[in-house]
Amino acid sequence: MATLISDQTFTEKPEGSETPIQVVGGCGTHSYFKNSFYQRLATNVTKDHIHDAIIRKLDVKSLADSSSNTIRLADCGCAVGPNTFNAMQDLIEIVKHKYKSQCPNSQNPEFHVSFNDQSSNDFNTLFTSLPQEIHFFVAGVPGSFHKRLFPEKFLHLVHVSYALHWLSKVPEGLLDKNSPAWNKGRIHYAFAPEAVVKAYANQFAKDLERFLNNRAKEIVPGGMIIITNPSIPDGMPFSEIANGLMYNCMGTILYDMVKVGLLSEAQVDSFNLPIYACPPGEFGAVVERNGNFRIEVMGLTNPSPWLKGRINMPEYIKHVRAATESMFNKHFSYEVTEEMFRQLLERLEEINDKMVSCYRDGVQLFAVLQRL
Repeated sequence: MATLISDQTFTEKPEGSETPIQVVGGCGTHSYFKNSFYQRLATNVTKDHIHDAIIRKLDVKSLADSSSNTIRLADCGCAVGPNTFNAMQDLIEIVKHKYKSQCPNSQNPEFHVSFNDQSSNDFNTLFTSLPQEIHFFVAGVPGSFHKRLFPEKFLHLVHVSYALHWLSKVPEGLLDKNSPAWNKGRIHYAFAPEAVVKAYANQFAKDLERFLNNRAKEIVPGGMIIITNPSIPDGMPFSEIANGLMYNCMGTILYDMVKVGLLSEAQVDSFNLPIYACPPGEFGAVVERNGNFRIEVMGLTNPSPWLKGRINMPEYIKHVRAATESMFNKHFSYEVTEEMFRQLLERLEEINDKMVSCYRDGVQLFAVLQRL
């Protein structure tokens, strides 16, 4: 049974209050810092593929020789840690290993790591939580990775994990009553008509094109982009995976609030989650059309091979909330968001077995792109 909250509690956000999407900062109960371990486990699945690609294709000696023996890395969409620190250290160890194989009698290069995210990201938490003993130089670079961030031919390696699926804006047509992509009655493209799915796909393609164009200016020839992202096999409806059920459930909860007068229908109709899990075929087509990078490796993996039995739903919801709460708080009151996540835990627990049985063998894309 849902807890009813007074009409006065569910107030609309004032106009002009929107801020860039960000994870929950700080180190509190709902923070991303405390609730991002699942993402770390998911990216660990791709480590061997990334290691092999770097060892085979990255000419570390030439890169170091051309940059005063300094290798420069960037993590785009770094959030607040600790995953970003682990990812950068892992990449540095791989590069060191490759350099030793190329130059066994030479001293290791120095490493400079730039941590990038939106200017509203909690960089204070990020830098106060840096491990005490690190063997690389650090810098913070605020700004959208859909724009230029670095000087030309500055970077050697770019890492972007669980970040490209956040769209730069809600796809066109979703709020237009006269558009075939009008998404009334839903907050995502899961279970939506093909026109809605296509609108999401088109926006992702535009965003990825901008990302690649800007990184092409910043990465030296021979440098690499390492990507891990939510995905789905080509041709599979998003409704067949667990996240599709979850996003649909979120929408159902919000529209149930409308039915009992806690929200206006217009409020919910004007809200759409800017999240798209790009299939590998679409991803590869954008990279090839862009022409600045060569795909050295690309594939799909299961991000949760460790999952056996039922999902620990309270822990799962904590991780979902840490990553998505700001999107809801931008559009709805804090009380609405709080109630939505409370009900989400109850309802997903009811379909726990169904979520476990959903397809998950290929819902994470990994790719290594090399600058031509």
